[in-house]
Amino acid sequence: MVKFTPQASCADPQEIGALSVDQARQRIAQLIRPVTSWHKCALRDGLDRVLHSEITSPIQVPAYNNSAMDGYAIYGDDLSDSPVNLKQVGIAFAGHPYHGDVQRGECVRIMTGAMMPKQCDTVVMQEHVEINESMITLHGQHKKGQNVRFAGEDLTTGQTVFAQGHRITAADLGLIASLGIAEVTVKRRLRVAFFSTGDELRSIGEPLEPGQIYDSNRYTLYGMLKKCDVDIIDMGVVADQKQALRDALTLASEQADVVITSGGVSVGDADYVKEMLDELGHVNFWKIAMKPGRPLAFGQVNDALLFGLPGNPVSVMVTFYQFVKPALAALSGQTELISHLVRVNCISAIKKRAGRFEFQRGILFNNDNGELEVKTTGEQGSGILRSMSIANCFILLDEDCDGIEPNTRVTVQPFSGLI
Repeated sequence: MVKFTPQASCADPQEIGALSVDQARQRIAQLIRPVTSWHKCALRDGLDRVLHSEITSPIQVPAYNNSAMDGYAIYGDDLSDSPVNLKQVGIAFAGHPYHGDVQRGECVRIMTGAMMPKQCDTVVMQEHVEINESMITLHGQHKKGQNVRFAGEDLTTGQTVFAQGHRITAADLGLIASLGIAEVTVKRRLRVAFFSTGDELRSIGEPLEPGQIYDSNRYTLYGMLKKCDVDIIDMGVVADQKQALRDALTLASEQADVVITSGGVSVGDADYVKEMLDELGHVNFWKIAMKPGRPLAFGQVNDALLFGLPGNPVSVMVTFYQFVKPALAALSGQTELISHLVRVNCISAIKKRAGRFEFQRGILFNNDNGELEVKTTGEQGSGILRSMSIANCFILLDEDCDGIEPNTRVTVQPFSGLI
């Protein structure tokens, strides 16, 4: 009798040939070639786009000295330790400056944002002023130059406002508009094609036969891609047939910069993604020491990068956010890639074996003392998509971790800014 030797599997705590999470990220980064094409667009259309050219300020900001609050514009040299009496000679509103001269011992009533009279360098807030007809008396302690925003203190003419590779936010739109800039030069959007594989998959609205399920992965992928500001090519469901998969991969790689598949990357008899990658392109890796999401094929077909994601719904989302989304950002030319991590107390006990990196779904919350803590969503099976719906973070447990007890400090990756 021939002795049976078990093969390596996803049940093994440490699988030979599987990359660590960091190694997989490094392999992906080595193949990133950011897009170089660009075009100009109207400022409002620039939201979430990546700048191809830096933006420099054509003006100084503020353009002129102005008041930071409602009060009285005065000579700073008129201040003294004793109460100061000054004569009001005029008033200045935002957009309607006072054009007259201001002498020593005089002041101008001024509103927030109004241009400072050219002789004045200090503003005393109205709450510290006693008014008696056309005379005012200053009370309290004051210093020369207070409550004034000086010309150019925010930006000087020619100063770089945003560097190449910056992704434009809502606040950025306002700042760019304040400079009088109507158009921005941005990178072209990435084109991303995706499809699901599996004979068991049916589209919404179709009746289910025994053994069939609705295709949910295309909807989660669509939602995640929608937030990445890319041009999306949804290629539907591809049958578990070599020729069908070959045709789909070929077509997708001809149209897109990135191809994403879900399902078909394991070692089952009908899992053909890795085989087709070997045939049509290049497989860089296809196993990562992580949970969920161990079988992840990464490589190239023609000039397109390909991510063959697992079929389980949670695995699709975890691998997308940990590997695909950062890759898309880098490919788009974005240079500010920041991972938001926090350390908090975990009130849940978590079972884990050392050897793999785990992304547990968690819920960040404020305890009775207002302190931030985290707990798990419960069962962590890779098919429990609801766990992603109720979660608001990943609890990150590295390869050396062999479980934690309640009230242990853990590293958490909030979904805010990620999803």
